[in-house]
Amino acid sequence: MNSCSLEIKNLKINSIALCVSSCPQEQLNSLEDIQHFAKNNGSCLCIYNLNISSYTLNPKAAELCPTLPVPPSKSFPLFNRCVPQNPECYSQFASILINVVNEVDVFHRILSGIMAGRDTVIGLSVLALAFSLIMVLTFRFITTLLVHIFITLVVFGLLFVSGVLWWLYYDYTNDPSIELETEKENVKFLLGFAIISTMITMVLLSLIFVLRKRIQLTVQLFWVANKIISRVPSLLFQPLWTFLILIFFWVFWVAVLLSLGTAGSAQVISGGQVEYKILFGIRYMWWYHLVGLIWTSEFILACQQMTIAGAVVTSYFNRNKSSSPRHLILSSISVLFCYHQGTVVKGSFLITIVRIPRIILMYLYDALKEKESACARCMFKCCFCCFWCLERCLRYFNQHVYTTTAINGTNFCTSAKDALFILAKNSANIAFINCFGDFIIFLGKVFVVCFTVFGGLMAFNYHREFHVWVVPLLLVALFACLVAHSFLSVFEVVMDALFFCFAIDMETNDGSPERPYFMDQELLVNSCDSNVDTLAGR
Repeated sequence: MNSCSLEIKNLKINSIALCVSSCPQEQLNSLEDIQHFAKNNGSCLCIYNLNISSYTLNPKAAELCPTLPVPPSKSFPLFNRCVPQNPECYSQFASILINVVNEVDVFHRILSGIMAGRDTVIGLSVLALAFSLIMVLTFRFITTLLVHIFITLVVFGLLFVSGVLWWLYYDYTNDPSIELETEKENVKFLLGFAIISTMITMVLLSLIFVLRKRIQLTVQLFWVANKIISRVPSLLFQPLWTFLILIFFWVFWVAVLLSLGTAGSAQVISGGQVEYKILFGIRYMWWYHLVGLIWTSEFILACQQMTIAGAVVTSYFNRNKSSSPRHLILSSISVLFCYHQGTVVKGSFLITIVRIPRIILMYLYDALKEKESACARCMFKCCFCCFWCLERCLRYFNQHVYTTTAINGTNFCTSAKDALFILAKNSANIAFINCFGDFIIFLGKVFVVCFTVFGGLMAFNYHREFHVWVVPLLLVALFACLVAHSFLSVFEVVMDALFFCFAIDMETNDGSPERPYFMDQELLVNSCDSNVDTLAGR
């Protein structure tokens, strides 16, 4: 009500404040001007219960409306405040506002930053989705020339994003107008992002240089995988259904968690106050609920892997390549729920057993990092890394177990034994295939994240009125990574399942009329060009 003379107590503005639709862009010198502004803009600047027509008639209007003259003001996006533009008022208002904003907790600042830039965040999320679809189309029609162009774009993007991050860090460091604590945090985050981006760029450039001679083989591997995907195009939509099911389950999980958190009774204590007490047994049920979250989520993801593996196996081991079986995805889902739910449950349970200690270690490390010695912290980190590596190995192994189950129809233990035998006999060759194929897919994910982040840097740097933009940008980067992984992971699963089928085919057949290969002749010729005998471990 009086932005040029604020009442401050304990770093809080005690002056009367109102919510308005828009800030006055020009100075208002009289009650008539305030009334005219309210009628034209729909923004009432006086007390809520004072009717617009009474602005000039009510004898107490001078007390119920802003102090005249009302200075021209501009919206402050972080907390949506009307900041006066008069030099006399601005200096006082800005200094007070800076102190108030800096005292706000970090979570509130982050949430406010996300809400202020929500349109930009949504636009960047759509951009990440578009880049992911472009990468899917690129992998569907991949050629040697396209791989070279793609790698060139990735290298350019990495170097450019790293350069832009360092330039923005320099620009913000030398900007004398930075006073808010949130803006200083932005500078720190920019420095961290620039260092991490530079390190990732150097590592990926080194890997690209080492693996540059294997591009032709990688193209042929993708060509084989695309042959399978062209027969079953609905494979590309599996991540979408999985994502929707996971969202539904997570919403349900949160609803149950809220029920657990409010499962208690209200008791009246001294002074007539009411205290809410949680039931003794319920307070410990969140551990059980957390295990259910991890296990069920892993089960849903394992069902997707099993469905894709079943479709790939059926397509690969079909003698009539010119006429693929119909409804492979539906058939694979039917077989999964009729015969192989136990296999998926056991595989997801193994992942859960490994993930829970990793979560506990992470929690203990955060809780004890200030109290324990450097040696103890190092031990926690080593154990955490060991469990992380074990989880990655189990995920990789489970995928081959699901493929073996889809081929032989055996249970989890039998399939695990058979898969271990095939992996042990062809470990070097399968690792060789997965290494180059997964590396190109990983570059595809880097491409999506890299150019989405670049778009975000340009958008947020253009709108410098967003004082908390680093965390929304990080949120966009994580979303881009998630979307890219969801779409491109289909190629990873298909390639793993396909070449495991290939290894089993070469193990059980010899190409003779009595035992011909299941791989069609066209694919076999292309594989021979890349030394079939080497890839098959012969």
